[in-house]
Amino acid sequence: MSQTQRFTTALDALFSTIEARKGGDPAQSYTAKLLSQGPIKAAQKLGEEAIETALAAALNDADGIASESADLIYHWLVLLCASGVSLDAVAAKLEARVGRSGLDEKASRPT
Repeated sequence: MSQTQRFTTALDALFSTIEARKGGDPAQSYTAKLLSQGPIKAAQKLGEEAIETALAAALNDADGIASESADLIYHWLVLLCASGVSLDAVAAKLEARVGRSGLDEKASRPT
């Protein structure tokens, strides 16, 4: 299995688990607790994890980067779920950018 396949499989399994926890008992599941607090709390947690990931990178801590990246991705998926945004919607945005200069893409965004 390639790295990409392994990552995709893990991402899909994690997102399925997060979706399954939606509406669950917050006393029994950290994910259900986060989801019950809504997108604002999920966004806060995502921001915290992004900072922790950046700090691990600044320290050149490879294991820390991997660990914090896992936390970051988990909280990103929770935010998507809490906000009602599907992975398909994100994939569509990524696909629309393929073959396009990053500078051109940024310039085309509304200000």
